[in-house]
Amino acid sequence: MGGFAYDLAWLVDAVFGVLTFGLLIYIILGLLVSFAVVNGHNQVISIVMGALYRIFEPLLRPIRNLLPNLGGIDISPVFLFIALEFASRILVRLLISLA
Repeated sequence: MGGFAYDLAWLVDAVFGVLTFGLLIYIILGLLVSFAVVNGHNQVISIVMGALYRIFEPLLRPIRNLLPNLGGIDISPVFLFIALEFASRILVRLLISLA
């Protein structure tokens, strides 16, 4: 089972890495659109933002509901980054311990 567990741990780590990178892209694109650096009506930007919105908003919404109102500052992505990193490390260690 050793080789399979290591491969599965690598796969889990890679998936969480892609999710984290996608969240970073979602945050940066959202900032660029909101400050009018990038045109939000551009079809490519609209498609990318729509896809990332459908992926990350269900994860961010419960965190936003738990956090107090900070006057327009949204720190929910920080908590999602921490949660993704924590889950990744726990799952990878669990899978490696199975090897």
